[in-house]
Amino acid sequence: MLERLCLSARLGTPWSWMEGKTTTVVLKSHVLSQSYLKKFFNLTEDRGPSVRRGISPLNKKLAEMQRFFGLQITGTLDADTLALMKKPRCGVPDDTAARFSTFGNNFKWQKNSLTYRIENYTPDMSVAEVDNSIEKALQVWAKVTPLRFTRIYSGTADIMISFGPHGDFYPFDGPGNTLAHAFAPSPGIGGDAHFDEDETFTFRSNRGIVLFIVAAHEFGHSLGLSHSNDPGALMYPTYSYRNPDTFVLPYDDVKGIQSLYGSNPTVVHPKPPTTPDACDSTMVLDAVTTLRGEIIFFKDRYHFFWRSYPQSRTPQAILISTFWPSAPVNIDAAYENQQSDRMFLFKGRQVWAFTGIQPVHSYPKTLTAFGLPGRVKKIDAALHDVHSGKTLFFVGSYYYRYDEVRKTMDQGYPKKLNQFFTDLTTNVTAALQYKGFTYIYSGPYMYEYNLTTGRLYRVLRNSHFLPCSNF
Repeated sequence: MLERLCLSARLGTPWSWMEGKTTTVVLKSHVLSQSYLKKFFNLTEDRGPSVRRGISPLNKKLAEMQRFFGLQITGTLDADTLALMKKPRCGVPDDTAARFSTFGNNFKWQKNSLTYRIENYTPDMSVAEVDNSIEKALQVWAKVTPLRFTRIYSGTADIMISFGPHGDFYPFDGPGNTLAHAFAPSPGIGGDAHFDEDETFTFRSNRGIVLFIVAAHEFGHSLGLSHSNDPGALMYPTYSYRNPDTFVLPYDDVKGIQSLYGSNPTVVHPKPPTTPDACDSTMVLDAVTTLRGEIIFFKDRYHFFWRSYPQSRTPQAILISTFWPSAPVNIDAAYENQQSDRMFLFKGRQVWAFTGIQPVHSYPKTLTAFGLPGRVKKIDAALHDVHSGKTLFFVGSYYYRYDEVRKTMDQGYPKKLNQFFTDLTTNVTAALQYKGFTYIYSGPYMYEYNLTTGRLYRVLRNSHFLPCSNF
């Protein structure tokens, strides 16, 4: 329908090259959205009563997708929705997904000892690297369940693993988009996992698609898990880089797989990581900053986006590694210098710099590059004042002031916090400047200041800018 509307609007009028280019982009986006929603959200050509009321099946499915991914629910193909459709992802549909989801007890293995076979290999990696990635991906699930996996080299295994053409009715789509798919436990093809050979798979590098992460996700399907809408879960539909050497199966995935098979009776593991709750008024944030008009809240492995457009205030939880694969996790501090369009992330004695999502090549650097003395092992928070061009670094009960233009620390610093910030008697955990006010976070509270006078206006819960959401 959109194609007809766009084309009919052009009839009888001169069609410039730019108009034609714009229309082509719109049409391609519309085709992409239809294909995506048919494949992952069961879009059908429904011509029932809803169409006569003006609510098309496409609009309904767009709203369904936006609700699932925690986007602003518009029912239209906006920029955020289109960008998500272009992300690399698993080929299994999302239409039944929720916070951990299974295919049901009828789609689980009725035994705990399973076999797997690697039928062929990707040329992107060595045989040893593929073997290691597959075995490690299976062990992710074995560690938290009674399941045991044995490799066989001939015959039919419970989980058959292959790269490239694979003989089912679900062909891949070339580089990007669909990375792999797998089938729930059942006779025949059930349990099998297929990987798109058009992708560039890697062992650990974030310059390609890490096979271990994709395989661990697909084997979740092979064992009976569907997709989760928890953005921190391994079973979240879209791909994000995670370090294979430090990966721990998130809590949502542990709950899901143990609902099918129970826990591992022989191993006691530390509590798996959970996705932070934006409604938790006692949550202590690691860092808060702006990024090109948005506020970003860092907590553990995650950063939360609060988009500042007036139509929606729903935070979206995203793994730090999704936007900045080279960034550290569990950061200490962050700030944005709007004049240079750079974001700085601090961890220990090091600082990373990014322009948007692109890393600045001369980084990471040490704290001494910002004029901080060598005795400072870490900073607690950072705050850039757009009016003065100065950046404050909070260290314990003191703060330093750095001149971004001269690239030197101002004389007379550090100073005690309570010399300037009225009633601030505890250490700072995060800091933010927003809409003319300065917010100093300390534990579960945030203090609203005038940075020119040091006057304290309000004391708020640090979830003040994080409206509750079921993302």
